[in-house]
Amino acid sequence: MRLAGPVRIVALVVAVGLTWIVVSILLGGPGTGFPRIQQLFTKPRARKYKCGLPQPCPEEHLAFRMVSGAANVIGPKICLEDKMLMSSVKDNVGRGLNIALVNGSLPPDTGVSGELIEARAFDMWAGDVNDLLKFIRPLHEGTLVFVASYDDPATKMNEETRKLFGELGSKNAKELAFRDSWVFVGAKGVQNKSPFEQHVKNSKHTNKYEGWPEALEMEGCIPRRSSAS
Repeated sequence: MRLAGPVRIVALVVAVGLTWIVVSILLGGPGTGFPRIQQLFTKPRARKYKCGLPQPCPEEHLAFRMVSGAANVIGPKICLEDKMLMSSVKDNVGRGLNIALVNGSLPPDTGVSGELIEARAFDMWAGDVNDLLKFIRPLHEGTLVFVASYDDPATKMNEETRKLFGELGSKNAKELAFRDSWVFVGAKGVQNKSPFEQHVKNSKHTNKYEGWPEALEMEGCIPRRSSAS
């Protein structure tokens, strides 16, 4: 019975010692503060680049990210070089086709590469398709064309409209239909079909929303066009 007191004291000392060792390990050892324990509870944030891209674009390329509208509720977004060209917050989007024209040429061409020329929304359900035609017919060589659908992009489309988008590099404009989702980046004077295009058909069997397909997101790096190309 006389040993109970000393045994308890030894057990207490051992417990305190073990606690101190564990705390020292978690805190990173003497003189290091709290980095070790903070690392256990915080994850490093992945670095984001222009327009939220996971990696930076090469030199002489323009970083972009765009999102089509979601059903008829959430408007589209078009970001270029960390600048929002079109969005609901900017109050410059609408039902139909949302189009931003950008100067994609390098000096010595006139203008600043990546500069927004004009951004407009064209109602393709109840609007006049001639307004859209007047907008895209007179484009200059090297002009980049960003297109994001919202609600219905195609009801008022005619053959000339589809042909003009085809000449800008689209392969899906010819089959675009009622309430399809579509995002596209083309250019005046392009020689081949654009690699920057996504299209989802409106289908009651696959639609994410009632009456509408899923919204589309697309991002990437667009090479600037030299005057020699």
